[in-house]
Amino acid sequence: MASQVLTLGARDRSDINPWVIAGTVMLATFMEVLDTSVANVALPHIAGSLSSSVDESTWVLTAYLVANAIVLPLSGWFSSLFGRKRFYMTCVAVFTLSSAMCGLAPSLTTLIVFRVLQGLGGGALQPVSQAILRETFPREKQGMAMAMYGMGVVFAPVVGPTLGGWITDNFTWRWIFLINIPVGICSLLFTSLLIFDPPYLVRKSLAGLRIDYIGLGLLGTGLGALEIMLDEGQRNDWFSSPAIVAAALIAAVALVSVVFWELRQKDPVVDLHLLKERNFAISTFAMFVLGFVLYGSTMALPLFLQTLLGYTATQSGMALSPGGLAIMVMMPIVGFLLSRFEARWLVMFGLLVSSLGLYQMSRFDLDVDFHHAVMARIVQSLGLAFLFVPINTTAFYFIAKQNTSYATGLINLARNIGGSSGIALSTTLIARREQFHQQRLIEHLSPLDASYQSALEAAKQMFLAKGADAAHAAQQAQQFVYATVQRQASVLAFLEDFRLLALGFLLLIPLMFLMKKTRAGRGSTSSLAH
Repeated sequence: MASQVLTLGARDRSDINPWVIAGTVMLATFMEVLDTSVANVALPHIAGSLSSSVDESTWVLTAYLVANAIVLPLSGWFSSLFGRKRFYMTCVAVFTLSSAMCGLAPSLTTLIVFRVLQGLGGGALQPVSQAILRETFPREKQGMAMAMYGMGVVFAPVVGPTLGGWITDNFTWRWIFLINIPVGICSLLFTSLLIFDPPYLVRKSLAGLRIDYIGLGLLGTGLGALEIMLDEGQRNDWFSSPAIVAAALIAAVALVSVVFWELRQKDPVVDLHLLKERNFAISTFAMFVLGFVLYGSTMALPLFLQTLLGYTATQSGMALSPGGLAIMVMMPIVGFLLSRFEARWLVMFGLLVSSLGLYQMSRFDLDVDFHHAVMARIVQSLGLAFLFVPINTTAFYFIAKQNTSYATGLINLARNIGGSSGIALSTTLIARREQFHQQRLIEHLSPLDASYQSALEAAKQMFLAKGADAAHAAQQAQQFVYATVQRQASVLAFLEDFRLLALGFLLLIPLMFLMKKTRAGRGSTSSLAH
C-alpha cells in the first residue's frame, strides 16, 4: 500500500495496482453492508439502555433500510452531478460521522435520526464501489473484480449477527457503530490518494443541470413507503393495520408514477431504459431473488436454532459463519471459472447447489445436531458463491461504461428490496403456517385418540416419577403434550419456509435460457466498453 501512495501526483489510476483500489473501495462498503444486520441481535440491549420497548427499537433497523433503499438507485445520478470520487468521499464522511453519532446517541429518537443519516450516507457505497471496480479492472479480469465485491456484500450480512452479538456481549452495543470510525477515516484517506474519476465522467454544472425534483420525490416516497410496509408488516398484522395499508397504497402509487415519469425525462434520476437490455433485466430480477433467498434464509436458520433447539445467539451465529467462510473461499475460484465457462451455466449450477442446501434444511427435525446444520448452510453458501459474481458479470456485459453507475444502482436496489421482501415473507409464512399446523395437530388431542392418550399417560408417569402428585402430574402432562405440539407446529412451518426458498431458486433456472449468450472471460463487449 505504501508504494502506491507515492504516486500522489498521478491523475490516472492505470499506474496503480487495481487490487489496491479494490481493497480501498471495499473498506467502507463492507462496513456499510455489515450495518444492515449487525444491530439485529443488539435490539434488546439498545431498548433496555435507552428506556424503550423492543418493538420501538426495531425502527433502528427500519430507518437504516428505508434510507438505504432511497439512495441506492440515485447513486448514478449523484455521481454525474458531483463527480463520482467527490460523491463517494462525501458518502463515506456522512456514514462515518453518523456512525459516531449513533454510538453516542442519548435517546432512541436521536439514534433513529442518526441511523437515517447513516443509511443515506452508506446507501450509495455499494453501487459506486461496484462501478469503480468494473472500470479499474480490464474486461478479462472483471470476474475477479466482482468476486472481490461479492465477498464484501455477501459475507458481511452473514457474519453481521455473530459479530454484533460478540461485541454486545463483551463490550456494549454502542461499539457496533463506533468501530466504523477508524475504518471510515482510512477509507477517506486512501480514496483521496488512489481513486480518480474516469475521463468520460465529467461533472455537470449545477447551473446548467435541470434537477428532476418530481422524480426524486416520487422515488424517495415510494421506496420509503415500500420498505416501511415490508419491515413493519408482520409486526402490525399486515393489512389489518391502517398504517400498513396506507404505506402500501403510497408505495404503489408513487412507484408506478415514477416509472411513467422517468421514462419521459431527458435527464432522469433513474435510467429505467437500461432494463430494455434483456441480460440486464433478467440479471436484475435474478439479483432480487438472490437477495430474497439470502436474507430470508439468514433470518430463518438462526431463528430455528434459537427458538426450537435452544441455541444462544452466539452459537447460532457460529452455525452460519462457516457458510460465510465458504463464500469467501469460493468467490475467487468462481471469478477464475468465469474466464473458462459462460456465466449463465455457472449461475444454473449455483442455483441447483444452493437449492440442495435449502432442501437439506427442509428435512431438519428437533434432533438435528450442530454438524448437520452447519453442513447444510455450507452447501447453500457454496451455491450462493456461484450466483453473485456470474449474475453481475452477465448483467453488465452489454451495458456501456458511461451507464455503469446507473446500472449498479438499479441492480443493488433489486438485491436490497429482495432482502427486505425475503425477511418479510419468511417471517409471515413461519408465523401463519405455525398457527395452521398447530390447529391441525390439536384436532388429534381428543380423548378418543389412542395415540394422544398414550402420550398423555407416558407424560403423566414421567412427572409422577419425579415426585408430583396425581392431580399435578395430570396437569403437567397436558401442558407438556401441548408444548410438544407447539414445537412440532413450529418445525413444520420452518421446513415449509426452507422448501419455498429452495423452490424460488429452482424456478429461476429456466430464465437463464432466455439470456443472450456471452463469451467467457469478458465483462462487456468491445463496442460498448469505450
